[in-house]
Amino acid sequence: MFVRLNLERMVSKPKNLAVITARGGSKRLPGKNARMLGNHPLIAHSILYAQRFPKIIDAIVVTTDDEELAEISQKYGAKVLMRPTALSGDYEPVITALQHVLKNTSENYENLILLQPTNPLRPKNLLTEAFAVFSESKVDSLMTVSRFEDKYGELHENRFIPSNYTMGQRSQDLKPLYKENGLLYITRCEEIKEGIILSENNYAFVTETPSDSVDIDTEIDFLMTEVLLKKYKNEI
Repeated sequence: MFVRLNLERMVSKPKNLAVITARGGSKRLPGKNARMLGNHPLIAHSILYAQRFPKIIDAIVVTTDDEELAEISQKYGAKVLMRPTALSGDYEPVITALQHVLKNTSENYENLILLQPTNPLRPKNLLTEAFAVFSESKVDSLMTVSRFEDKYGELHENRFIPSNYTMGQRSQDLKPLYKENGLLYITRCEEIKEGIILSENNYAFVTETPSDSVDIDTEIDFLMTEVLLKKYKNEI
């Protein structure tokens, strides 16, 4: 008698960890991560987004130095890791917080998905599509980018010197340039442990959505995000 093996069950699924980085201190917009955006605190939008993808994300961790944010995050169902003061300064890079998370988990995760709370308006299918590309492309990291269509330059003795165009050139004729929009990042945990978020073997995933420009640092940013949330609530 032959036994048919279920090969899908025998192949273990890589574990993926979603990490939301949220410091309590904000110089330009104090308390922004706990501030209400629509029906939820700002930080909760990223937690709720991660919870939509149980087939991809195995655990959600919020790393913070703030007790209020920790309480909010636990209320919304995320695990919380309190970040030491030494890793919470204004000039401390995000990578040290991610390394701290990996050092303090007993699970063996293969990939880390970084969701920044200041980029709360993510398209519904963004993670599904980005993670499929990340997996199929065999890259070590993935970042989201969007087309940059502004004309910019430098000032030299009060003279404006264009950098990406010539004076009189039409905007639609500009050379295609792209910017990091911060909607999400995916990185192999081995890269994170080595101090790398975006590796040389990196995939730039292009997005074209109204939320590409959202990155909340100021009061104006917050007000604009509220408008976008109301207008595009069915798309995020």
